[in-house]
Amino acid sequence: MSTVYLNGVYLPMDQARISPMDRGFLFGDGIYEVIPSYDGHLVGFTPHMNRMQDGLDAIEIAMRVDHEQWREIANELIARNGGGNLGIYFHVSRGADTRRNHAYPEDIEPTIYAFVFEIPPAPVPDKSAATCYTVATTEDMRWKRCNIKSTALLGNVMHYQHGHALGHKETILYNQDGELTEAAACNVFVVRHGIVATPLLDHQKLPGITRLMLLEILRRDGSIPVEERVINMRELEQADEVWLTSSSKEIAPVVEIDGRPVGDGKVGDVWLAAQTLYSAHKFDF
Repeated sequence: MSTVYLNGVYLPMDQARISPMDRGFLFGDGIYEVIPSYDGHLVGFTPHMNRMQDGLDAIEIAMRVDHEQWREIANELIARNGGGNLGIYFHVSRGADTRRNHAYPEDIEPTIYAFVFEIPPAPVPDKSAATCYTVATTEDMRWKRCNIKSTALLGNVMHYQHGHALGHKETILYNQDGELTEAAACNVFVVRHGIVATPLLDHQKLPGITRLMLLEILRRDGSIPVEERVINMRELEQADEVWLTSSSKEIAPVVEIDGRPVGDGKVGDVWLAAQTLYSAHKFDF
């Protein structure tokens, strides 16, 4: 039985309890983060915590937990659960009120919950070993604050299920203007003629931490041109390579979109170069 953290206490998962009046349960009123760790080494801890704080500030949840306290919780959970390759899930809801009311209540304590789960070994820069993805596409029907990593994920879940029901591992989304936004649980990159591009951040997209790290690593290295700009769906269809990025997937090659191959339908050389750089530098953040 795994050990979890709930409001200052470490306890077995099956003993963790929250109030049915918790606003996270009633409204999805909260923020979360997922941080990968390999043999106790956290990936992107500081940018993950910065994004979490940005989300808490955006929905006006006041917290008395700083970055180092979050790190202590993460490290303690890793130790108590035996280490290895683990994802650390942090969840903060506004807390439990005495009544169900849409307005933010005053003078309640946030609920803080954290647990770990096993993740696969870190992806390696090897074409033959890459986990390849096939995806569906559909219009993005979520709310207009997708830049907030909210626990209210029903829109994302429904889009993900759209692809899953068709036998795919993800769903790539586009807005009403035919512009690429992101995937249900990932950011998206396209490669054409050796140039890597990803959509500019705005309210339609989550500022992914793997996205942030990959962009900085590529720009720092300078060997692969990279752009942030508007990308339309025709560009996606004509891309030589398409990637999904997330903390658990790192850089995942997409080989098929809506039943059509991406490029030659194989893992690309630019992916290999990018994953090689990412693998070498992901612990720098």
